[in-house]
Amino acid sequence: MRYLLIDRITGLSPPGRATGVKCVSLSDDCFVDHFPGHPVMPGALILEALAQLGGVLVEASIREKGRGDLLALLAMVDRARFRSPVRPGDRLELEVSGSTVSEDGGRVSGVAKVDGNTVAEAELTFAFAKVASEKALARRKAVVDVWLNGSAEDP
Repeated sequence: MRYLLIDRITGLSPPGRATGVKCVSLSDDCFVDHFPGHPVMPGALILEALAQLGGVLVEASIREKGRGDLLALLAMVDRARFRSPVRPGDRLELEVSGSTVSEDGGRVSGVAKVDGNTVAEAELTFAFAKVASEKALARRKAVVDVWLNGSAEDP
C-alpha cells in the first residue's frame, strides 16, 4: 500500500517555502483501524504529509542547482508536536519552510493546521539519494505535476 498524503500543492517557492492541502476523508484507509467509531488521523501520517511536501521543496531547491537526479528521503524528525486531533472532514493545511539545502540533503520546518489552528509541527531532515532510473524519476515528476497542476504533463 502506498500513501500519497497531499491533494494539492498550493505554493512552491524554492528554497524558501511550500504550501499544500490534504482533505481528510472518512474513506481514507487509515480510518479502518484508527479508531473504529472515533476516527483520528494518525500522527505519523500527518508527519508523512509534511515530509512529502518538504521533499518536494528540497528537491525543487536542489534542481535549481542543476541536480535533477536526486530524490529526497526522510532521514530524521525532530521536535514533533501534536496539538489536536485531525478528523474526517478536516482540511489539513500544510506549510514547510526551507532552512538549509545542500547536495547532501536538506532541512525544513513544517506546520500542519486545521481552520488556522496548529495541529502538528516538526523539524524534518532529508538525505538525497542519487537515482539513475529514468522510470523512477519520471514517476516522481508525474506525481509532483499532479500535486501542482491537477494533471501530469505530457512527455
